[in-house]
Amino acid sequence: MGHLYPGMLDVSTDMTLVSTQFGGHVEVLEFDDLRVRVAAVTDEEAAERVALARTVFTLDGSVDADDLAWAARVSVGLDRLVEDFELDSLAYYHRGLEGEIHERLGAGMILGASLLTARGIPMAGEYELRTSLAMLIADTIGAGGSFTELQALNFRDRVVEMGHDGPAHLAISAKDPLLRGLGVYHGKRGWGVSVEFDVKHGPVTTFGIGQEADGNFVFIASEGEVLPGPLLEIGNTTSRVDFGFDPGEWTDAWSSTGIGHHWTLCTGHRAKDLKAAADLLGIPFRTVTGPDEL
Repeated sequence: MGHLYPGMLDVSTDMTLVSTQFGGHVEVLEFDDLRVRVAAVTDEEAAERVALARTVFTLDGSVDADDLAWAARVSVGLDRLVEDFELDSLAYYHRGLEGEIHERLGAGMILGASLLTARGIPMAGEYELRTSLAMLIADTIGAGGSFTELQALNFRDRVVEMGHDGPAHLAISAKDPLLRGLGVYHGKRGWGVSVEFDVKHGPVTTFGIGQEADGNFVFIASEGEVLPGPLLEIGNTTSRVDFGFDPGEWTDAWSSTGIGHHWTLCTGHRAKDLKAAADLLGIPFRTVTGPDEL
């Protein structure tokens, strides 16, 4: 729904290839499909969604009441969009301008998208179709799956800090997820509420879907462990992941696989499960287990 985040050519996906290699149907939606459904949300429905948000999330003092009410209204409309089009996952992005309705819709997506992702209907921002499919696969095998990219390399603690702004998989949070209010989003137009947490501590797997030069998809995974420690308080889903060797060397090895700059972070060590899925689909599988793979 919407359009590709400008410049993110590494995650651009040919929708025809999704149908030919995975099967299924790719529905092309516009933000106006969401707009008309949000406009039909009643005040009572929006208030009920605000009440739900207050039970699911811890609200930071930075959350503006009007921004939360708008996110709740968008959330209800998003539920109707998913139901009307029978969606199993959704990739979305819209830039918008100067606070007009489409910018406000895009900025108001995070609450509803996170609630849907927790229900097994993954939502990926920045029009990231391949990662939305990786999230769907991860959730299907019981591994959750939260939208993720590199954030920082912590050489002192030997961890890779990774996460993302936008929708998060609430079911795999290490503690009650936090809603933080942001006066401006990171790298995007708009403002509103965003989700902040780290994935449950313990074994995890990074899993992404790459695309080869010939157009074929490839499953890419690496197993590590989420460790406790200080996190950036920026309204992102940030986790500190130890892959068993130098974080810089892991990043080089991971990047050399042909992965895009987004993937999903899954709970548990899932490489064997993902390889089995790749074999069933006839898709190549790569894994990063050490620096010798550079």
